Amino acid sequence: MKTFVAILLSIAIGTLPLRVVLAQQPAPQQTPDDVIRVRTKEVKLDIVVKDKKGRLVKDLSANDFEITEDGVPQKIQSFRFVNREGADGSGETNSNARKTEPAASDAGTKRAAPGVTALVFDRLSLEARSLARKAGLSYAQEGMAAGDFTGVFRIDQSLVTEQSFTDDVALVKEAVAHATSAIGSTYASGAQRGRDIADQSAGLGREVDTASSTAASAGASQDSAGAAAAGSAAGQAAAAQQFLQLEANMIQQYETLERDQQGFATVNGLLAVINPMRNLPGRKTIIFFSEGIALPASVQTKFPAVISAANRANVSIYTIDAAGLRTNSGVGDAAQELNQIVSQRMAQQARGSDRGINGPAMKSLERNEDLLRFDPRGGLGQLADETGGFLIHDTNNLANGLRRITDDMHGYYFVTYIPKNEDYDGRFRHISVKLNKSNVDVQTRKGYYAVEAVTDLPVLDYEAPAIAAARTVHAETNAFPFRGAALTFPAATRPGLTLVLAEAPMSAFNFATSADKKTYATDFSIVALVRDTSDNVVQKLSQHYSLNGPIAERDSARTGDLLFYRETQLQPGNYRVDLIAYDELTKKTSVGSGSLVVTAVDETKPQLSSVALLKRAERLNAEEQKKEHPFHFGELLVYPNLGEPISKTQSKQLAFFVTAAPPKAFAGKMELTFAVMQNNRTIGRSTNPLPAPDERGQIKYASTFSLATFQPGNYELQVTVNDGKNSVTRSTAFTLTP
Repeated sequence: MKTFVAILLSIAIGTLPLRVVLAQQPAPQQTPDDVIRVRTKEVKLDIVVKDKKGRLVKDLSANDFEITEDGVPQKIQSFRFVNREGADGSGETNSNARKTEPAASDAGTKRAAPGVTALVFDRLSLEARSLARKAGLSYAQEGMAAGDFTGVFRIDQSLVTEQSFTDDVALVKEAVAHATSAIGSTYASGAQRGRDIADQSAGLGREVDTASSTAASAGASQDSAGAAAAGSAAGQAAAAQQFLQLEANMIQQYETLERDQQGFATVNGLLAVINPMRNLPGRKTIIFFSEGIALPASVQTKFPAVISAANRANVSIYTIDAAGLRTNSGVGDAAQELNQIVSQRMAQQARGSDRGINGPAMKSLERNEDLLRFDPRGGLGQLADETGGFLIHDTNNLANGLRRITDDMHGYYFVTYIPKNEDYDGRFRHISVKLNKSNVDVQTRKGYYAVEAVTDLPVLDYEAPAIAAARTVHAETNAFPFRGAALTFPAATRPGLTLVLAEAPMSAFNFATSADKKTYATDFSIVALVRDTSDNVVQKLSQHYSLNGPIAERDSARTGDLLFYRETQLQPGNYRVDLIAYDELTKKTSVGSGSLVVTAVDETKPQLSSVALLKRAERLNAEEQKKEHPFHFGELLVYPNLGEPISKTQSKQLAFFVTAAPPKAFAGKMELTFAVMQNNRTIGRSTNPLPAPDERGQIKYASTFSLATFQPGNYELQVTVNDGKNSVTRSTAFTLTP
């Protein structure tokens, strides 16, 4: 049960006296800075041009290219053809390398940066591993040009590095052999069993209808024995059908969980490979061996982030359906289930019955859509097509496809332009490349999200509009109440541990009602950007909230507050944390910003966390108390006040919480002094001894003081820990209202 923290803390530690000295006028408030500062970026494109026979076209000039972004022609800033296997075998760019303006210093021959290729093996069946092994070994033997670097990675429940980037062919071959020998997690499809159950259920449905008809006829003819027998048969068939329904539901629910897990593992693994490649020069390529990407609705929302991250990093992804020639496919499964749905529906309508093993037809159609997404030409094709690669499928000779990939990697046009549209609104911008020559095919990435780059981290699809929208919002123009804070806590095993929190009333977000007025849905996000003193984003934390439920539960869901909580680790330094709340349905945005100081660990001096003013607390059960959490305090979990003004009418006391740590090998007692300041003048102070540290070397400390003597205004609470030789001080501000 949740209750006010002052009551619980008075049980645990009591209220400590605070000697009041003086009260002053409120301190002036500071004007907040802009949350987002956009920096214009040059767009880079690797463009592969081939004739209709699949041969590279190498003699084009910048005037042959027309590049448009969302239909608007763009001016090419730089242009050159990179031929990494030049006529002399030197791996240099050819002599037509040029910049359109000013071109003099860049024209002529240039040495090409080494190519970087990641061979990524998804979870594969035994047969697929055999085909992938042959192709991977063939690539290592034939495709690795001198000076190129290749890494080998495997995706299972997590990303496994089989071989970091190297130019050693022998090491790459060994890693490929190991990656394709490992037996990964298996995800069995329940499609066939589901169809079998549906067929059995349809047969039972016919039995129920027949028996019910027989019972009705027997009743009409006053044949009680016949009616009873027919009724019994109908009941048995209906019971059997109900158990089949139960099994079908279990299969579908388990398969849904498996596909979610499989899809997220693949998406996260690809993101982990892509992001470190973004700052590398030269041609960057991922060759992805898979049997299809599971893209259920929950994963589908994150899948565009992979494409966006690859495009921002200028990484081309070539996908290979390692299943080779398929005897069955996701399209086949989908077609069979669709035909089965239609047949059952027609039979039910003919009988005047609405029974169905999967309930409403829409439910089965949703599963059908899921199966279609799993087809290799769906997710794998989209991944390749939108990042400038291509999909190799329906062949057992994967080595030939890899030779086509090698050709792309060793001959391409490198083109850059600066977008004419300077409004970085977070939307996806479509890139089109056309040539003034016929009978040629062009490969390049299809576009990018127009949003500020945030270090090496991918910008997820739901984050882009939030980051873009926050550029024009200030705290004083927030669309709805929104508060946040960033706090640091000393931890021996996690130096630089930082907690980022934000809260908003659930009623602030739009709870849309469906067209049939039976359900509600939400779509909003919280994004936190941690910036260093150069205004560079060094960490990004976020959460997407897509909630839905029965309309009867809508009002209940809108009550209470949303609490966003994330932990991260930061290097010592000064930071600014920008917090963004964005409602996709209404396009409304609120922001917050605060400073943060992460101090370096000095084992010869005391350590002290940020000062957290407390809003409330809840009692933990015995099992919950065993789990370590920065805001655990004895048997309580305390919740911080994130800047909400404190009413004297509602709160007679103010509680705060800190975590301290003594110097290494310190055996004495430390003291804690807290003081209330106003306009840099002390108006109250109290000093108290600290207890001994716990088994983790930490001292978690909470206290309260009375607000009775303070006038409404702005204050600062300053906390100092002293070991007799050294001291450390932290502070936080608060506002007191009548």
